Amino acid sequence: MEVRSGRTVRDLRRENRAAVLQRLYFDGPSSRFALGPATGLSSGSVSNVVAELVAEGLVEEAGSIDSAGGRPRTLLRVRPDSHYMIGIDIGETRVRIELLDLTLTELARVEKPLAGDGPRRVDRYDVGVVVEHLRTGVAEVLDRSRIATDRLLGVGIGVPGIVAEAPGEGAVVHGQTIGWNAVPLERLLRESVRLPEDVPYYIDNGARTLGQAEMWFGAGRGARSAVVVLFGSGVGACVVTDDLGQGRAVEWGHLTVRVRGRRCRCGALGCLEAYAGAEALLERWREAGGRPLADADEETALTAMLTAAYPEDGADGAGAEPDATALAVLEETAEYLGAGFSDLINLFQPERILVGGWAGLQLGARFLDSVRAYATSYALDHPAAHVRIGLGMLGPDAVTVGAAALPLAGFFARGGRQVEAGPRETAPAWRTALRGRAAQ
Repeated sequence: MEVRSGRTVRDLRRENRAAVLQRLYFDGPSSRFALGPATGLSSGSVSNVVAELVAEGLVEEAGSIDSAGGRPRTLLRVRPDSHYMIGIDIGETRVRIELLDLTLTELARVEKPLAGDGPRRVDRYDVGVVVEHLRTGVAEVLDRSRIATDRLLGVGIGVPGIVAEAPGEGAVVHGQTIGWNAVPLERLLRESVRLPEDVPYYIDNGARTLGQAEMWFGAGRGARSAVVVLFGSGVGACVVTDDLGQGRAVEWGHLTVRVRGRRCRCGALGCLEAYAGAEALLERWREAGGRPLADADEETALTAMLTAAYPEDGADGAGAEPDATALAVLEETAEYLGAGFSDLINLFQPERILVGGWAGLQLGARFLDSVRAYATSYALDHPAAHVRIGLGMLGPDAVTVGAAALPLAGFFARGGRQVEAGPRETAPAWRTALRGRAAQ
């Protein structure tokens, strides 16, 4: 049956279910009475939808509240253990795999370090090694939690690189800085990871999944426009505006900040990442005569650099002299980052710029004020006066949480139903759910 708008009755039922589910999910327990005005649905439609969701085990009662002169009203909430998601962060120092319930409570976690001795450690991203980490990691989190895979909504994955769709391959990753040239990651995972064929994979840029997490659950909530910066070994960003409500990953780290400057991991000269990424920052300290920790991973080495530059922050730093070389490199990095932020301010005029990623959280806590000052001095006055620059709220797990939100968005787009036809799901459906939530 088709209604006049071109949508079928089935479409309308799916949209009504999605409206109720999202309201309960994001705004917490609510009564049937309150769901009507909150969703724009009639009381009859709300009752029908709630009855379906309760019967399917998606929604449950969560106590009651007093009403004005009548009987107490029953509160409803999304049932946390009705479904699960796997979120994966293919980072630049490790692979993190988490199993989460519908409330994004972590049930199991596995971390696989990425290490190698090749030039710029590109060999640590060997595709076969990464795929094997994902194969064993997914098996481990499922084994630890002992959940049934028929309640798994999907696997969301954040990757360093540009993600495109290829016929017959699914999601293909172009990660120039890590040596990935059109890697058919989705096909490789389907061939190696032991999951039912109808479990969907959602693969997206890591900066975008970080942005998704902060906009849905973190420091971006309530903003109509924001740029969320992912700062790790390299740097990237996700831009969310009125016309890009679901967010768009931008290769911000490869804007040129110095003509004929340092060689970047991508091969070009003068990229922001060649000055502000953690890997480049440690290299610059070494070149200037500093002594980064030998054989340490980047996170440990960056912590040591910060301790050397700001010994007063350390447990044994009272009276110690700061490492002048480390301090000079970090102060120069703050100016490069500020200049990079000014580009984001002038180009997108966002309400907020949020800094995340493991390196961003370490560095931002120490010199975000300096970055903010440089950014506003380089940017145009009007957009600079209307932007707030701060740290993300979700910590180092934000990329993983954002990756897990991708299957969740697909679940909402389907009105709380699992994938019905085949392993592939059209991207517009779940991207529409992301866009709709970001606009609220």
